Parts: sequence; C-alpha cells; structure tokens
Amino acid sequence: MNRLYHVPLSPFCRKVRLTLAEKKIEVELVEERYWEQSPDFLRRNPAGKVPVLRMEGRLMSESQAICEFLEEVAPTPPLMPRDIDGRYEVRRLCSWFDDKFHHEVTTKLLYERVNKKVTKEGYPDSRNVKSGAQKIKYHLDYMAWLLDQRRWLAGNDMTLADFTAASHLSCLDYTSDVDWNRHGVIKDWYAKIKSRPSFRPLLADQVPGLPPPAHYADLDF
Repeated sequence: MNRLYHVPLSPFCRKVRLTLAEKKIEVELVEERYWEQSPDFLRRNPAGKVPVLRMEGRLMSESQAICEFLEEVAPTPPLMPRDIDGRYEVRRLCSWFDDKFHHEVTTKLLYERVNKKVTKEGYPDSRNVKSGAQKIKYHLDYMAWLLDQRRWLAGNDMTLADFTAASHLSCLDYTSDVDWNRHGVIKDWYAKIKSRPSFRPLLADQVPGLPPPAHYADLDF
C-alpha cells in the first residue's frame, strides 16, 4: 500500500492528496507530527518536512516534485499541459503560490492561528496576522485578473496550478481568512474545484479544538 505522511492543514500535503485522488491512486494517510522531528521521520526525509510519499519502494519528498512524478507515472487525467509554454505557466503559478503566497499569506495567517496552537509555540503574532490579511487581497486580485482571461488559472484546462492555489485557499478558509465576496470569479472557480470528488476528503479534515466555520464544507457557500 502506498503511504502519505502528511498534516491535514498543510497546503503542500493537500496538493499531493488532490493529485493522488484525481489519478485514482490509493494511498494510506498517516498524520505526521513533523515538528517533533522524530528519528524515524528524519530518516524518511532529512529535511524534516511533509509531505513524504512512500510509493513502490520509493520515498519521495517536496510536493511539486511528487506531483510531477505522479503526472509521469499516471498521465490520465492530465494535470500538466502538453505544450512547453503551458507547462511553464503551470510551474510558474505553482511556484507563485508555494513560495510568494505561502510566505506572504499562509505563514502569516494559517501558521499563526493554527500551527502555533497545535505545536504549542505560543499565541498568534498580531502583526503577522494583520500583514497576511492585507497581502491576501493582492493575491486574490491577481487571481481574479487571471480568471478574467482564462477558464482556469493557467489556461483553458484545470491543472496542477489550480490544485496548488486551492490547497492554500482551502486551508485559509478553515480559519475564515478568505473573502469569497471580493471577486465572484474566484468564488465560482473555487466552487468548481470544491465540488470535485477528489476534494471531498479534504473538507472532512478537523483540527482538534479548532472546528471549521459552517461554510467550510458547504458546496453552496
């Protein structure tokens, strides 16, 4: 059995889970308390990060590398375009969300509100929360600009770029940090992804002591 070591509210883990589910690759989910840096976990990934995928004797880390590996071993349904320009645009947007969005928004909101509580690192830093709440507006505006020109973020087909963005936003939606009324085009885009069978298991995730808002799992949010 394939096994994914993950954290439920990690956008990087969610991206891999979505890719596995879309490609109908069965996997056993194992929650990993990565912050404890156990010897067993560090043997699986010396970087001490999730996700880690064990598949057919391989141990793989780094979400983007894992997803592109899965694209090659299970090309149907495709999550990367065939043309070189399309693949570039998907990778550019994946990097945008996993790097820029992650550092400017996810770490400032999700990590402050949830991760600090789970790892017992103290209380949220109000300056970081304020910064993240301001920065997410810029990113939502950029997404709306893209979606005004395309059916999906990277073009006319759903790709890994959409799963990457949705993974970050779904985690932030757990803490009510996404203003879905800012742009109707983004709400419509997220509703399409949220209604996919591959997305349903993510909406069932719960953090003990931190229940999600009522709209979180509602497909008609």
